[in-house]
Amino acid sequence: MDLERATTQATLIGQDFLTWLWATSEQHRGRFTTASGEDFSLFVEQRVSVQGGEGEGKETAVCSGPMAELKEARMGLRTGKKVGQAKLRIEHDENAWQVQINADTFALSGLKTPKVDTHVEEGDDPDAIFLEKIFLIEKCMLYLDTVFSIFIKLRMSSQWNSEIERIRQWMNAA
Repeated sequence: MDLERATTQATLIGQDFLTWLWATSEQHRGRFTTASGEDFSLFVEQRVSVQGGEGEGKETAVCSGPMAELKEARMGLRTGKKVGQAKLRIEHDENAWQVQINADTFALSGLKTPKVDTHVEEGDDPDAIFLEKIFLIEKCMLYLDTVFSIFIKLRMSSQWNSEIERIRQWMNAA
C-alpha cells in the first residue's frame, strides 16, 4: 500500500468517525460509558467543518459560534460532505474538557481541561499541580479512546451498513 492511499484511507476513517460521533452523540444525548463502567457525556459543539470532493475541487464549509446550531454543516452533510474537524465537549461529574479533533490526522488541538487549583500550601507536594493536570489530560484521552473503540468495532462489523442508514436518517431529520 502506498503512502497516498494510506493517507486517504486514514482521512476517510477520521471523517466517518467524526460524522458518526456527531450523529451518535446527538441521538444518545451525549451519553457514553467506558469499559470500566464510568459514564460521561460527549457533544460536538461550537465549531464543525465539513468537506467534500478532492484536489482542487475540494470544498469546505466551516460553522462556528457559541452554541451554534451548525445548520450549514448539517446541510453540507446532506449534500455528501463529511466532518473534517469538530470541537468536542466532554463532561464527567463537575468536570468539562474541550478539544478540537482533525479527521485527516486525528490530531488534537486546543485541549482545555477542567481548572486545576494552583493554590499551594506549605507541606503540599510541589508536583501536585502538574500531576493533576496530567491526570486530567489522561482522562480526556480515555474518553476519546472509548468513543473511538466503540466506533471502530462498529465500523469493522457487519452492522456498519445499518449504522450508515441511521446516520442518514439523523442528517435528514435535523
